[in-house]
Amino acid sequence: MIQTIDTTNVAHEAAGFNMREARFNMIEQQIRTWEVLDPVVLALLNEVPRENFVAESQVGLAFADIELPIGHDQTMLSPKLEGRILQALAIKKSDKVLLVGTGSGYLTALIAKLAAHVHAVEIVPALSELAKMRLQQQNIHNVTLHIGDAAIGFEEAAPYDVIVFTGSMQLRPTAAEQMLNIGGRLFAVIGEMPIMQATLTQRIGQEAFRHETLFETCLPLLVNAPQATKFQF
Repeated sequence: MIQTIDTTNVAHEAAGFNMREARFNMIEQQIRTWEVLDPVVLALLNEVPRENFVAESQVGLAFADIELPIGHDQTMLSPKLEGRILQALAIKKSDKVLLVGTGSGYLTALIAKLAAHVHAVEIVPALSELAKMRLQQQNIHNVTLHIGDAAIGFEEAAPYDVIVFTGSMQLRPTAAEQMLNIGGRLFAVIGEMPIMQATLTQRIGQEAFRHETLFETCLPLLVNAPQATKFQF
């Protein structure tokens, strides 16, 4: 039998960077202190190797409390924000999820571990290809990657139980809300710099929605997100 051994972590730790310690500190010092206490979410963040979803040159920053640049004017969400998103959505094994903004593939991987299937849409083809490779390396196969613009949702695979937008928007995504199943949840960061709010919307009836403000944060604007009308006098 041929055995393949991943020596990446060994090499980095030999160079003085301890992955296990960095991951532990990320969870204990960043994520728990930001009120992420769900044991399922914490275990998942410990299980999925965040360092495998960044460039080799960025491994030392993989666990930092920052939005990490990943090229093409895009960033990877901070660990604590990813934790809060997962906790708020309470994703179930039966859920079909739409993720708008595949990015590095890390949040895609986290969600895929919790859900039945993930449809991840990325407007930058190169990022989608990189995410595909990384997901395959982690033996994650319940993801369909799409290249395109899903700023107002993605009708192709609707309806969904969960929708996640990884960039901010000025307006509530009402078109995407209509793509939710009853009982479905949608996460979006809404507002304009310097004031934005992370929100959770739940569809509670055919034409009834419950909107909740979770916390304040700031994210880069989602590519092609609808803009608020500017009045001119």
